[in-house]
Amino acid sequence: MYDTAMRILLIEDDREAAVYLSKALREAGHAIDHAADGEEGAHLASEGSYDVMVVDRMLPKRDGLSVVEDMRGRGDDTPVLILSALGQVDDRVTGLRAGGDDYLTKPYAFSELLARVEALARRRKPGEVETNYTVGDLVLDRLSHTVSRSGSPIVLQPREFRLLEYLMKNAGQVVTRTMLLENVWDYHFDPQTNVIDVHISRLRGKIDKGFEHALLHTVRGAGYMISDANR
Repeated sequence: MYDTAMRILLIEDDREAAVYLSKALREAGHAIDHAADGEEGAHLASEGSYDVMVVDRMLPKRDGLSVVEDMRGRGDDTPVLILSALGQVDDRVTGLRAGGDDYLTKPYAFSELLARVEALARRRKPGEVETNYTVGDLVLDRLSHTVSRSGSPIVLQPREFRLLEYLMKNAGQVVTRTMLLENVWDYHFDPQTNVIDVHISRLRGKIDKGFEHALLHTVRGAGYMISDANR
């Protein structure tokens, strides 16, 4: 049994199946986000940070394979288990070539799905999956998707959460603008754009304003750093 909690994105349009899977995965100790169509799933995949994704192949608005292909195209290596009623060899090969890491044919037993999800998580992260980041009195919980400082909750927008998560993952290290664009926004463009400045400013206002000392620092000419050390 996998003894580390995971954050899982489930993209499944069948309401009954989604409710059943979400409930069963939560009972197994994992945190679940659910999307009912391909467009919503693609949005959550780009905004969130997941340990594993479970993606139905045939979805409304956008099919599951195109969601996975786009993820791989922007360098997202989150393990993906594809679910499908299409079980011929050619169907499985197509799913795996689209970027899926595993392929499970419907109908399936939940015990097998859970075992496959756990195997994908172990394959990606052989050690313990880190679910919390702490810098001083600032705490980010990846599973509950919450942030607090000195015990007071801080409400962040999805992109702000992802930005803070990346900074805290690299706490004490300088993070360049290019690194943020590639790892938080998932694309490459002119690093002189002010999109980073805007988000950093908003984030700083939420995590530092009103507290005795700042945690988010600008390293002139280099980038940004989150650190509890006074600078």
